[in-house]
Amino acid sequence: MTNPSALRDRASDVDGRFVHVVQGDFAITDHPGIVLTTILGSCVAACMRDPVAGVGGMNHFLLPGEVGEGANSTKYGVHAMELLINGLLQRGALRSRIECKLFGGAHVIRGLTDVGAKNAAFAKIFLEEERIRCVGMSLGGVQARRIRYWPLSGHAAQLLLEGTQHQVFDEESRQEARPAPGAAGSLELF
Repeated sequence: MTNPSALRDRASDVDGRFVHVVQGDFAITDHPGIVLTTILGSCVAACMRDPVAGVGGMNHFLLPGEVGEGANSTKYGVHAMELLINGLLQRGALRSRIECKLFGGAHVIRGLTDVGAKNAAFAKIFLEEERIRCVGMSLGGVQARRIRYWPLSGHAAQLLLEGTQHQVFDEESRQEARPAPGAAGSLELF
């Protein structure tokens, strides 16, 4: 797994156009040509930006709430949100100007606990408590999503994926960039 700080740096210095954000990571950029991408099942991604400072980023967390003892803290929502917000602030963003879009939280494995709903509820409560304006969201449902986020413009595109649970989880944990969505499904622009 990529070190989150290394991924953050890679997003600002990358020559390519796409930076893929995997579970437990985040990326921040002020480069106008960068598109942040991820694939989400029950995980949630927060896409945040400060339109005045010209900086934005994305995180991807696996579990809601507080970090469990001995756990990988980057997979938990609290830590992922704090890393993203603090990273934006370090790059010149002001908390009062940060806007957010939320994606993911699907119930992709029927018969098991709906972790996706817990992730989605956590993300909404976190934004409300931190007084960060949510300007769009696509949470819940039963399908995985491929997300593209243009951090400087705040534009986002979502493609609902069709496929098996194993394909989604395999893709969700890969670190490679995807130049174009190839799966069938509906495309929504935010």
